[in-house]
Amino acid sequence: MLASNSLARALSPGLAVGGNQLRDLFLNPAEQALHPEWESVTECFVANLRQAVGNDVGDPRFIELTGELSLASPRFRQLWARHEVRGQRGTPIRMNHPQLGGLTLNRERLGIGGTDALMLVVYHPDAGSSDADKLALLASADLPTSHAQRARQARSQF
Repeated sequence: MLASNSLARALSPGLAVGGNQLRDLFLNPAEQALHPEWESVTECFVANLRQAVGNDVGDPRFIELTGELSLASPRFRQLWARHEVRGQRGTPIRMNHPQLGGLTLNRERLGIGGTDALMLVVYHPDAGSSDADKLALLASADLPTSHAQRARQARSQF
């Protein structure tokens, strides 16, 4: 994660600069709890990782990440062994936020031209929906601190 805004971090502490959403999705129980459809989300993310990496399987960061996840997560091992390659655009993601409850956001991945495969990922609700109202509440409330503290505590258990 190279950049994020405060609303993204309030939505999930795993979206903080320096974080790795894939690692958190497999190894952080707090992040897993945010995703009621965790199995389908992990399936999508692993297939996307294969597409994003392409033929650059010698990248040390890729080797380190897949090695770590393969050792620590049976689910990752299972999905990685399938060798599925899939792009993802415009996928709805259901979340179970600790303060807001259930919400569905659209997750868009946009390629950034002139970069080495950098992607801009945007989460947004459908306009006028109750999810838009919940996200507006999160943006205006002082909820990020307590959520971030719980995530840090969960991470420190590893």
